[in-house]
Amino acid sequence: MKIAVHVFEGITMFHASVPLEVFGEVSRQGLAEDWTVTVWSEDGRPVRTAEGLVLADLAGPDAAASADLLVFPAWRPDLCPPSPDVTGLIRASHERGANVAGLCLGAFPVAASGVLDGRTAVTHWAGAAQFSERFPQVVVEPDALYIDHEDVLTSAGTASALDACLHIVRTRLGTAAAARVARHLVIAPHREGGQAQYIERPLPVQQGQGPISEVVDWVLANLDQSLSVDELAERARMSKRNFTRRFRETTGTTPAKWVTERRLDEARTLLETTPWSVARIARACGFGNPVTFRQSFVASYGTTPTSYRKRFTGS
Repeated sequence: MKIAVHVFEGITMFHASVPLEVFGEVSRQGLAEDWTVTVWSEDGRPVRTAEGLVLADLAGPDAAASADLLVFPAWRPDLCPPSPDVTGLIRASHERGANVAGLCLGAFPVAASGVLDGRTAVTHWAGAAQFSERFPQVVVEPDALYIDHEDVLTSAGTASALDACLHIVRTRLGTAAAARVARHLVIAPHREGGQAQYIERPLPVQQGQGPISEVVDWVLANLDQSLSVDELAERARMSKRNFTRRFRETTGTTPAKWVTERRLDEARTLLETTPWSVARIARACGFGNPVTFRQSFVASYGTTPTSYRKRFTGS
């Protein structure tokens, strides 16, 4: 897969580095031989970052014109409209079947191209109001981490670009590959796109940080159990109401939704790495029966467990 990452005068090193680190790690870990990353600017000339460093030896628009994935990791702080050349390139690339990703404020040039018209999108919360005003034909979901329409993806502010890029790795190469990349980058392997941009403690809790952490660790080791909210609250030695509130503050979602997401995470791993039957995987992940498992899987991923397994194992 050819990936083209756009940079511009004044881009921050962090924004530029996120897709380079995540997608570059795919190649460094030998997870896909055909993944290449090219950095380009609108005129092919070097650009100076916000930190004063110069990015040189850049490609021009031709590199983006032949890419399978165009990534706009940020946009100019004044949010000026992109040039017709850039928006035309995005439209042409999208029309020929390339995917487009607008990370953080990079959602602005993507929306300006028109490929998001009539769809939902997300950007940095600080730019959400201006985004809505400028692109009324796009529905803004200000609380999401990222939104993937399969052909066009947008993500929220700064660190959520890591989640979005890992999501791309996961959808293309599977959960095991994404987990390996995350492990080497020492970041959380999976935060769902629907989680809040801003939560009191956005990172997963670590061991030794109190009852919520203890419950999280226990759940991950006992996904085959029933795991009702009442049971989890009792294990945390809290009232159900207090536990639910504290859990949402910590993870950005409800206990029930978080448990379902972790069950599905484990199910995908087992589908990719074991020959177990779908029924056995359903039991191991706590779904009770294959029908419930299949319904949850299709609702979340738009495909059946069997089709998912064929996609990522070739068997």
